[in-house]
Amino acid sequence: MSREKKLKKPVASFILLTNIIFLPLFCLVGAIKILGFPTWFFDVARCISAWSSTFAFAILFKKIYPGQSFIHFVKNKFKTKLKFSVILSVSTIQAFIFILILFLVLNNSEVDSIFTISSWGMLFYYFLKNLLSGPLGEELGWRGFAQVELQKKHSPLKTSIIIGFWWGMWHLPIWFTTGFMGMDLIKYILFFMISIVSTTIVMAAFYNLNQTLIIPIIIHQFFNFFIGLINGNLIDLIMYNAIFYLVVAVLIIIINPKKVLYGKKATTIIKGKHYMI
Repeated sequence: MSREKKLKKPVASFILLTNIIFLPLFCLVGAIKILGFPTWFFDVARCISAWSSTFAFAILFKKIYPGQSFIHFVKNKFKTKLKFSVILSVSTIQAFIFILILFLVLNNSEVDSIFTISSWGMLFYYFLKNLLSGPLGEELGWRGFAQVELQKKHSPLKTSIIIGFWWGMWHLPIWFTTGFMGMDLIKYILFFMISIVSTTIVMAAFYNLNQTLIIPIIIHQFFNFFIGLINGNLIDLIMYNAIFYLVVAVLIIIINPKKVLYGKKATTIIKGKHYMI
C-alpha cells in the first residue's frame, strides 16, 4: 500500500473518530437509563460505549499501519513479561492513595457506611464491570496507540500531557450528567482533568518501564475501582484523587526513573516495542 494512503495525522483522526463514535453510544446509554431498562442492560450498554476508542482504532488501523495485522498488533502489546518491581510499585502507590483518601473521608464524613459495596458478590461484580467498561475498552487506543504514536515526535512527558488532556475531554458528555451546576461543576471538571492528566503521566512512566499494556490497564482499573468503593462526596473524592495523583506525577517527573519521561535518552519504537537509546 502506498504512503499516500496513510493518515497524515493518525492521532488527531483517532481522537476525532473516538468522539464521533462515543457520542451516539452515550446518548443510547442515557436513553436506556431514562426508559427504565434493567440495570444489567444499562451496564452492558455503558461498557460498549467505553470501547469507542478501541472501535475507532480498529477502523483506522489499516490506514495507520498499512500491511500490518490488527490482531498481531494487539498481541504485541501484551507480549512483554511483567516486571514484579513495576507491579509492586504501581499497586503500592495506588493502595496508599486509597488508604489516604479513606482516612480523610472517615474523618470528614458522617455516612453510616464508608464503603459502597456490601457483599463479596457485589465487590466481584463491581470489579469486573469496571474492568470491562474502562481499562480494557480504553487502553488499547489511548495508551497502546495514541501514547506510543505521539512519542515518536514528542517526549513521553509532553505526550502524556497532550493525551491526558484529550482523554479527559473525551469524558466531557459525562460531566453534564453528574447533576452538578455552577461552581460545583467547575470544581468537578478542574479536579477531574488534574486527575486524568496526572494519571496519564504515571501510566506513561510505568508503561515505558515495562512495555506491556497490562500496566496501564492495572493503573486505570485501580484508579476507577478504588474511588468507586468509597462512600463520600463525589467532588471531595475527585479532589483528593487529583491532589494525590498530582503529587505522584510530580515526584515521578522529578525522579524520571531511567529517563523514561524526558532527557538525553529518547524513547524510540521498533516493531511496536519501546527501546531506550
